[in-house]
Amino acid sequence: MSSSAAAARALRLCARCCRTPAAHRAGPEPPLRGFDARRTLNVQAASGAAEAGKLKSIDDLPGPSSTTTLYWLFLRGYADKSHLLQDVQKNLYGPIWRSRIGPFDLVNVATPELVAQVIQQEGRYPCRAELPHWKEYRDLRGQAYGLHVDSGPEWYRMRSALNPKMLKPREVVAYAPVIQQVVGDLLRRVELLRSRSRDRATVSDVAAELYKFGFEGISSILFESRLGCLEEDIPPDTLRFITAVTEMLTLSETVVLFPRWSRGVLPFWSRFVRAWDDLYDVARSLIDRRIAEIEAQVSGGEPAEGMFLTYLLSSDRLSRAEVYISVTELLLGGVDTTSNTLSWALYHLARDRRAQERLHREVSSVCPGRREPITEDLSRMPYLKAVVKETLRLYPVVPGNGRFISEDEVVVGDYWFPKRTQFHLCHYATCHDEEQFVGAELFAPERWLRDAGGSYRHHPYSFLPFGVGVRACVGKRLAEMEMFFALSRLVQHYEVQPEPGAPVVEPKTRTLLVPARPINLRFLPRA
Repeated sequence: MSSSAAAARALRLCARCCRTPAAHRAGPEPPLRGFDARRTLNVQAASGAAEAGKLKSIDDLPGPSSTTTLYWLFLRGYADKSHLLQDVQKNLYGPIWRSRIGPFDLVNVATPELVAQVIQQEGRYPCRAELPHWKEYRDLRGQAYGLHVDSGPEWYRMRSALNPKMLKPREVVAYAPVIQQVVGDLLRRVELLRSRSRDRATVSDVAAELYKFGFEGISSILFESRLGCLEEDIPPDTLRFITAVTEMLTLSETVVLFPRWSRGVLPFWSRFVRAWDDLYDVARSLIDRRIAEIEAQVSGGEPAEGMFLTYLLSSDRLSRAEVYISVTELLLGGVDTTSNTLSWALYHLARDRRAQERLHREVSSVCPGRREPITEDLSRMPYLKAVVKETLRLYPVVPGNGRFISEDEVVVGDYWFPKRTQFHLCHYATCHDEEQFVGAELFAPERWLRDAGGSYRHHPYSFLPFGVGVRACVGKRLAEMEMFFALSRLVQHYEVQPEPGAPVVEPKTRTLLVPARPINLRFLPRA
């Protein structure tokens, strides 16, 4: 039987109830809403195409061989520029193509229309990608799986426990005073570094300093503890924590490419395990310390006061083991979004005096006399939000995201795909598409303003910096708050300039999109 005929049989729907024969035999089904409703419409449309023999299979997709992919990555120098390879391969093979390397067999989609089709068929429990090496570590240590490893109803149960204190605006507002304290420490750190520089203005490797800020900010919420990342002498456990995060994420890219039999032969696995051990141990000790504080409050007849972590521990919706791993994984996702985006925003503002002055005027008009912004002020700063959006468009933190089809067959474009198909959503390519964004390589925050005009209209799935749907980034609102407060207060206090003779800084792919060289900037106090 041909793949098209198999697709037709699998997708053939009952004429009366628009369901497959197997589902029809299983009994009545609840009303469809949201993604489920859209998914049914997609399947109905696909059924007609399959009946007519128009659908092709995954084996019909164009794309490079494993050897060709290795050639591009290592001989043509795209190993640390795989975000650029998206456009190269899109031009060679079209907007949907297949690529294979190591254990990965990917279907790449690089237009917003195709990205939308994948996401709208992902089912009730979307899966970004399988992380077998993370699961292997969890099994080795007998730990809970967490959001990145678990799937299905268990994933949804954990995610539902985390959402209320992270995604509801009125809940996130409560974190503002803590974030403002961390921003104040960042300003003091900038002042110290510039005063020590040769010209008493330059801060070297801004991204490294903002990484410490991002780490301190997210940790102060997740662990309800200050870790001292912005202090002159960073505490040893905090240094161990930061090092473990960097080491684990770096090794994760390598470990996943090698088979399990290589664990005892190559050094990567033992280092990966050691990094995870350090990361988990420090996180667990911070949580245990907070548990002891809560118990002391309760035993003394006081109410258990706190925010995010206190809520998780007292809600009983997650086990202790699930709290340990969930908070740790939230930390992993929360540092780089803030630090990378702020680094790139300052880099472009330093090189675009017009944009920087427009932002300064807006912040000054809303908060005269360098008054510290509050959350209510942010709604009156559209250009501030536009600067952050434009930075995320030019430098999506994750240049490509995954969707692993684990439930049913799907149809994308003219192709039918079976279960267990791994899709790669090429966000960098869609964000840099001239058909979606006029002058796509230019830093133009005004494209996001309401009065920008028709030339800046774009498909909603061309720009998904925090994802979409139930799998969207759980820390989106917290990350935005950190970036808005930090950027507005830095611009209040300093005019930012490039270091004299500084070269252009390009991005590189290290799972995330990061600066390929240090960004050195001059911070000149405003009068």
